[in-house]
Amino acid sequence: MKKNSKESTLQILLADTLFTNGVILKNYGIVFDKTILEVTSNDELRSRYGEQCIELGGGSVLLPGLINSHVHLEFSANRSTLTYGEFMPWLSSVIASRDELINGCDDECTTRAIKTMLSNGITAFGAVSSYGFDLNPCFQAPQKVVFFNELIGSDPQMADALYANFQERLFAAQALKREGFHPSIAIHSPYSVHRILIQKALKYAREKHLRVTAHFMESPAEREWLESNSGAFAPFFQNFLKQTQAANTAEEFLSYFRDVPTLFTHAVQASDKELSTIADGNHTIIHCPISNRLLGNGKLDLNRLEEESIRWVCGTDGLSSNYSLDLFEEMKVALFLHHSRELLPLAHQLWKSVTTNAAEALQLNCGKIAPTFDADILVMRIDYPINDQLPIHLITQPHSIESIYIQGEKIQ
Repeated sequence: MKKNSKESTLQILLADTLFTNGVILKNYGIVFDKTILEVTSNDELRSRYGEQCIELGGGSVLLPGLINSHVHLEFSANRSTLTYGEFMPWLSSVIASRDELINGCDDECTTRAIKTMLSNGITAFGAVSSYGFDLNPCFQAPQKVVFFNELIGSDPQMADALYANFQERLFAAQALKREGFHPSIAIHSPYSVHRILIQKALKYAREKHLRVTAHFMESPAEREWLESNSGAFAPFFQNFLKQTQAANTAEEFLSYFRDVPTLFTHAVQASDKELSTIADGNHTIIHCPISNRLLGNGKLDLNRLEEESIRWVCGTDGLSSNYSLDLFEEMKVALFLHHSRELLPLAHQLWKSVTTNAAEALQLNCGKIAPTFDADILVMRIDYPINDQLPIHLITQPHSIESIYIQGEKIQ
């Protein structure tokens, strides 16, 4: 779908409540076309625009569209094929079933997953593409898409062939042009990509000003392998790749990204020193709580991120390590997972993690209902009284998304 082929017309929505960037506004509305032009009281808008206003009525809430910072769509055929509970059994099951799952998810399957995200209020997402099979569905998606072409391969003897394959997929994405589609680069992880490949890809990212993401310190097995070339990863690399030494240390890996602001996914097992390096680099951490639980990797320490002033955002990961592509569900799980944190501040942080902070990390002009931002808007309907605990209730209570706008165009 090529969005915005025609100019959006002026629209005025009046709601019971507007919630954006931590602020709850009662009896407020918005004026927008492609972008948001004005946010003000319903009375003021009625006096100026009269019958042009659309009254959304009782229980209506205006929200920014949600942003899923990290999703793998190529594994969307999975339901019960893979093994959960621990990281290494899960990884072995991915390798054993990879062809079956990849071949089982054609364009129609990928498009269903994209539509599911849209119905869950996700108006922008970061798609990590390992093979490029999801390129056309992502390009045709109504949402904004940061399309991360993934580089993987730790064998130096295969470096040229691996990089050529990566380039072919990246160039194919760059050849497609539409507003809101951003070809970008993913480095799989420190244990799976040789330093030569990482440095070449990041050099290109700097030259072309591309967005970058990478997995980092997801599992205890990764920590042990990178630190001592031992643990559960040792037989895996010996059997599959004939390697007895990690491709990088964690410190080396992070040093390559020193001047490339990057979204590092998971970081559950990151050390204090590594978190300090991430903070110094002005990087972002993507938190995927459901995936971390299903793969037995532990819990991200949000207190440490706050101490280091590290921006964090939420993502669903893919259906290979999640049961849904729903950021409401992801926020709900996080709300209960981080049980020692004060509830209302955490709820506010979670909302920012899927709106304001996610937009900033992905360099998108959305995530806020404020003048000059793209009109990516959700109209929701709730059936309970609104008070200052609305951020909690929106996560935990049933809700209905009635309308979705992307750059002022009503998508559904």
